[in-house]
Amino acid sequence: MRNPGGVLSNLLRRAATGVRDLALVTLATTTVLFFLIRLTGDPSVMIAGESATPAQLAQVRAAYGFDRSLIEQYLVYAGKVLHFDMGVSLQDGQSAIHKVLQAYPATLMLAAAAITANIVISVPIGAWLGQSRGAAARVVRIALNVLQGMPGFVSALLLVNIFAVGLGWLPSVGYGRPETLILPVVSVVSFMAPKLIRVIEANTSAALRSNFVRTARSIGASNRQILWRHVLPNALLGAIALIGAEIAAMLTGLVIIETIFAWPGIGWLLVQSTLNLDFPVVQAIALVMVVSVFLANAATEALQTLADPRLRTKGRPE
Repeated sequence: MRNPGGVLSNLLRRAATGVRDLALVTLATTTVLFFLIRLTGDPSVMIAGESATPAQLAQVRAAYGFDRSLIEQYLVYAGKVLHFDMGVSLQDGQSAIHKVLQAYPATLMLAAAAITANIVISVPIGAWLGQSRGAAARVVRIALNVLQGMPGFVSALLLVNIFAVGLGWLPSVGYGRPETLILPVVSVVSFMAPKLIRVIEANTSAALRSNFVRTARSIGASNRQILWRHVLPNALLGAIALIGAEIAAMLTGLVIIETIFAWPGIGWLLVQSTLNLDFPVVQAIALVMVVSVFLANAATEALQTLADPRLRTKGRPE
C-alpha cells in the first residue's frame, strides 16, 4: 500500500533539490556571464559615443559604476540580482528585466506553435513509419534524412525566397497576425520534426516486437487497437524526453529564426543587445533563459514520472 507520508516526503525532497539546483545554476551562469561580457568591450564608449572626450568617458564610467574594480561591480550586480534588479538598459534607460519580459511572450508564442505543430506532424508519421516497410516509407525516410541534415536557417531562407519573395503568399517579416507565424513555425519544425519522427518510429518498431503485443494479438485485438492502445503510449514514453529537450532548445535557440523573420522575441533582443554592448539586458536575457530551461526540464521530468509508473517507484525506500 502506498504511504501518503512517504509520497509527500519524496515530493518535498525533490522540490528542495530542484530549488537548490536552480540557485546553483543561476549563480554559476550569471557569474561566468558577468565576467565574460566585460571582455567584449567598453560600454562607456557605446553610451558616450565614439567621439566622446576622455572627460566625458570618465563621467559615464562614474555614473554607471564602470570606474570600480570588476570585483566591486560584481558584488553590486550580485546584490541586485538577489532582489531581481538587473539594472537598466544602456540604450534607453528602461528596466532590463522589463524589456526581456516584454519580448518573452513573442518567443513563447513561437515556441508553443512550433512544438504543437511538431507533435501533431511527428506522432502519426513516426507511428506509421514504425510499422511500414513499403516504397512510400522509404521515400519518406529519405526526405527525413535530407531535412535532418539541413540547418534551420537554410530552410528559413529557402521558405522566404519561395513563399514571400517568389510567390508573395506569406509575409517574410512581421508579428501579431496569424499568417506571420507560418514561415517561422515551418522553419523550426523542418529541423526538429525529423528527430522526433525517428525516435517515435524506432520506439514503435520495438514495441511491435514486444511480448505484450503478441499477447494482444493472441486475444484478438485489431491492428488499430494494438497501435493506439498499446504501442503508441509506450512509444511516446521515450519521446517525452526529446520533446522536453526540444522545448528547452526553442526557449534559448530561436535566435537565428527570430533574426531572419524580425520576430520580436528574446532571441532577436539578444542579438540587438549584444551588438550594442547592452550588458544589463544581455544578463537579464541569460537569467530568464536559465530559469526557463530549468523549468522546462523539471516539467519534462515530472511528466515522465506521471507517464511511467516505473519512475514513480525509483529511489523510493523499500
